Amino acid sequence: MMNKKQQFDRLLTGEKNQKVFFKPILMHFAARFNGTTYGKFASDYKALVESNVKCFDYFDLDAVSLISDPYRETSAFGAKIEYIPEGVPRCLNKIVANIDDVKNLKIPNILKCERTLDRINGATYYQKLLKGNVPVGGWIEGPLAEACDLVGVSEMLLNLMLDPDLSNLLMDKCMVVAKEFAKAQIDAGCDFIGIGDAICSQIDVDTYNLFVRERHKELAEYIQSLGSKVKFHICGNIEHLLSPLSTLNIDIIDIDWQNDLKKVRKILGDDIVIKGNIDPVTILDRTTEEIEDIVTDLCLQTQNEKFILSGGCEICLDTPVSNLMKMSEVSKMFI
Repeated sequence: MMNKKQQFDRLLTGEKNQKVFFKPILMHFAARFNGTTYGKFASDYKALVESNVKCFDYFDLDAVSLISDPYRETSAFGAKIEYIPEGVPRCLNKIVANIDDVKNLKIPNILKCERTLDRINGATYYQKLLKGNVPVGGWIEGPLAEACDLVGVSEMLLNLMLDPDLSNLLMDKCMVVAKEFAKAQIDAGCDFIGIGDAICSQIDVDTYNLFVRERHKELAEYIQSLGSKVKFHICGNIEHLLSPLSTLNIDIIDIDWQNDLKKVRKILGDDIVIKGNIDPVTILDRTTEEIEDIVTDLCLQTQNEKFILSGGCEICLDTPVSNLMKMSEVSKMFI
């Protein structure tokens, strides 16, 4: 019998007679399920890994990941981070206000910075606990998302329009860190790297093509050159970005609930693994019987495709355990 890692490899190669894989995005839910806080989950790799492993065992998941919050690299660049016991960590200061700040921004050593090293150690700990039998997903911020973390979202969106020199120089520095952070996680045992660049859903396709697409392509190709796989995560409606995304040759893509999976598949093609795309609020609010019907319909729709069952984004904190278990149970019924 193949282990989860071997099954995952078969999914990516497109071999037939695949089961439906099940891997929701779990953060605050996982922490609470394991009896710990989000603050601990985000600040201590052992809490993060053990929370995910507990969910992996209980819900019979098909992979685990290191996702926690967007401020790992931001902290390495020098920003101050505050941990919230029952909330996402907060970035307390924007460290870039003008192009001189960008020029003076030093590239950090991600092996010596507390928060980036913590995630790297998480990958090592997963391998110790799971013995290489389960696919482990690392996580990095995409170039535009990290630039927004350093400058501020509104400020960076204005910079894209008004100050292309600042925008390009800052994202170039973010790319250096993204590559080094990805490599360190791969070296520590990650089988795929998630790239979070959710802000891209909020820019038009011309801006994406001008500033981001080639950086995404370069980052994906670099990660793949290291022997790892690439997963993209851009929350929200990305219909306007599907055409340029289809040129990136990425392995897996998270698709949020606002997007039509048939249209996504038609544009992105049959080779990519599509992951999604039930509204997390639906998973939170509906009855177990309704969840069973929704998941059954989605699994029937995606039969014989490269597909991973998941919510469109993170599973909500107060999602009933029975609903998540029902998703797992239904996924096991399809081969």
